[in-house]
Amino acid sequence: MGDRLAGKVTVVTGAGSGIGRATAIRFAEEGARVTCVDVAGDAVNETVATIGAAAHAVVADVSDPRQVQAYTDETVERWGGLHAVFNNAGVNIPGVFHEVPDAVVDRTLDVNVKGCIYGCRYAIPHMLRGGGGSLINTSSVNGLVAEPFLAIYATSKGAIVMLSKGIALDYAKQGIRCNAIAPGWVDTPINYAHAEMLGGLKEVYATIDSFQPIGRPGEPREIANVALFLASDESSFVTGSVLVADGGMTAK
Repeated sequence: MGDRLAGKVTVVTGAGSGIGRATAIRFAEEGARVTCVDVAGDAVNETVATIGAAAHAVVADVSDPRQVQAYTDETVERWGGLHAVFNNAGVNIPGVFHEVPDAVVDRTLDVNVKGCIYGCRYAIPHMLRGGGGSLINTSSVNGLVAEPFLAIYATSKGAIVMLSKGIALDYAKQGIRCNAIAPGWVDTPINYAHAEMLGGLKEVYATIDSFQPIGRPGEPREIANVALFLASDESSFVTGSVLVADGGMTAK
């Protein structure tokens, strides 16, 4: 247990599994109070049960602005402020580009892009009243480089990069920082459908050093540590940046 986020109030979306769960736990370990948001009720409740009294579970869909505003306002009412928001919830539905249904296009953009837009939009007024804060959005290496079967997903993650830079410029003089994280292949369920299109998860991991030079998938806690840095005052001079944590994938 540490104190890098002592006294801070945070929101983590997609907190029911993977990077979101690891980050919610990591924030709490460092002294934060955490509103854990996920569309899957059982999963997010499990995360909160792991953390304890410093966490609060909310079942919500980040693509619905009314729900995002509600859990953001509730967080401030519950804990008296808002210091960091990690807009991490996302979907990855791979497919052959010209065969991707409109429903998948809409869902991908609604969750991945609009979810970040709404998460930032409704946090900013509270942060302005509180003197500042940190907004963190989960992009991906696919916001920087493309991969087969991920054109729609990559489009959404590229949008998050530019969204984060734009917000950073708009609020740089008002104490609000905004950054994006670009993870490489991390061992989380969001990647499993893509793995099946590439020959299965076992095949992907057997050949991972062909595209991720570190030679292994990332662990959710490793990305959580990047989010922790961005949420903390240690990153006070970092805004408008994309922090790449990809095991060397984009260095090639």
